Amino acid sequence: MATEYLEHKLSLLPARPGCYLMKDINSKIIYVGKAKNLKNRVRSYFKSSHEGKTERLVSEIRDFETIITSNDKEAFLLEITLIQKHQPYYNIKLKRGTGYPYIKITNERDPKLEITGQIKKDGAYYFGPYPNVWAASNTLNFLQKVYPLRRCQGHMGRPCLYYHMGQCLGACFQEVPEEKYNKQIEKIKKFLGGNVGEIKSQLETRMEKASDNLEFERAGELRDQIKYIETTVEKQKIISNDSTPRDIFNYYVEKAGSQFRYSLFVRQD
Repeated sequence: MATEYLEHKLSLLPARPGCYLMKDINSKIIYVGKAKNLKNRVRSYFKSSHEGKTERLVSEIRDFETIITSNDKEAFLLEITLIQKHQPYYNIKLKRGTGYPYIKITNERDPKLEITGQIKKDGAYYFGPYPNVWAASNTLNFLQKVYPLRRCQGHMGRPCLYYHMGQCLGACFQEVPEEKYNKQIEKIKKFLGGNVGEIKSQLETRMEKASDNLEFERAGELRDQIKYIETTVEKQKIISNDSTPRDIFNYYVEKAGSQFRYSLFVRQD
């Protein structure tokens, strides 16, 4: 049975998708979940009978908080990230990883882009996770061509093949200024944060041109690239119902009325 304090919080729950974080008597997060309808899902913990692990979980809950998302998919992605960050005791099945890839900008003197399935505390930038592995891989390849960083092993004394192809800034044979890397990284962060309008417009123009020239195979490749980008890159709009600091995210923040829209990515320091 919920306490008077919890009953009050339950009465304020919105009928919207999002994540919920259950806390124990020490305000430690012991469980993270997602819901299509936060009001119904969270209330079910206190208004229904349970057994086993769920019964033990409910007996320890003394508080909770919720984070509203725009849709169920965003709730799913946020749930994974919160579980990896807080490692709640009752989220045993999801503790060890997501099974989905992240796009990573490594934390090196000469950084590079790569796909990874695990977040580490290494100072790198992590974007995702992305449920569509194929789309994430193709988007990574696209970024390496449009916003190149380093694709070679570096310090080879001669330009690598990728440098000749315009997909490497040249760490293979020269010292690349950090400022040059930083400019590229900012563009990548904005792109993966959802700022893809300009790139999509360029691809659509090239696709139409290829079609007009009867280059249908090339037009198809460009069409698929647009689809990969649309599948991989979406703005994450997350609204918190409290003022709890969340150091797991770096944000591009855009105020829209009384709400805040966040472009979400993770940096592990």
